[in-house]
Amino acid sequence: MTPDVLLADLLHRLPYFARLPSARVSALAHQTTHHIFQAGETVFVEGEPSAGLWIIDRGRVKVFRLNLEGREHILQFAGPGDSFNDIAAIDGRPYAANCIALSETRAWLLPHDILVIELRRDPEFALAVIDVLANRARVLVQRIEDLALHTATARLAGFLLLQSKNPSLSGPGITRAVIAARLATTPETVSRALRDLEDTGAIRFDRHRIIILAPDLLQEISLQ
Repeated sequence: MTPDVLLADLLHRLPYFARLPSARVSALAHQTTHHIFQAGETVFVEGEPSAGLWIIDRGRVKVFRLNLEGREHILQFAGPGDSFNDIAAIDGRPYAANCIALSETRAWLLPHDILVIELRRDPEFALAVIDVLANRARVLVQRIEDLALHTATARLAGFLLLQSKNPSLSGPGITRAVIAARLATTPETVSRALRDLEDTGAIRFDRHRIIILAPDLLQEISLQ
C-alpha cells in the first residue's frame, strides 16, 4: 500500500471520518502534513495558536496541564490510531494544554480550516463530530467523579483495567511518575497502591511488567 492509501485508511478508522465516502477521506489525507517527534520533544504548548487535529500513526504522546508550582496533570495519552487536540482543532482557539512525545512519534496534522469546511459541507460529518465530543465529555465527567470520590488504589485499579484494553496507556514512557500524573497523585502513592493490589491477589509483578490475575477483583476495587 502507498503512504497516501495507508493514511486514508488511518483516517477512515477514526470515528470522525468513518461515515465519509472513501474519496472524501482520501482528499482529506492529501491535505495533512507529516511530522516526526523524538521522545521528550514538545509537540505543542498551551496558549499557542492551534494548528488543527493531530492523528498518530506511530508512537505515543501525553497531553497535560501544569499548575503554578509546576505539578503536572495528564489529561490524555494518545497512541497509534488516536487523535488529539480535538476541541481546539474544531473551535480554532489556542491549544488548551501541552503535549510531549513519550517515544519517537510519527503524526499527521489536519488543519483547522479544512475541518471547518467539512463540517459546513456535510451534516453527517458534523453529527459524527458531535457524537465523538459527547463521548469525550462523558469520559471527563467520569474522571472528575473518580478524582472526587475514589481512593488512589481504586483509581489505579481502574487505570490498569484500561491499560489491558488500550495500547496507548502502556509501553515506553508510561512510568510510575507518568501514571501518578494521570491519576492526580504521587509516584510514592502509586507504588503503595501497586503493593496493595498485589497483596489482594489482583495483580503480580513479572520484572517490570504488571500482570492482571483477577480482573473481576480489580473491577471491584476500582469502585471503592
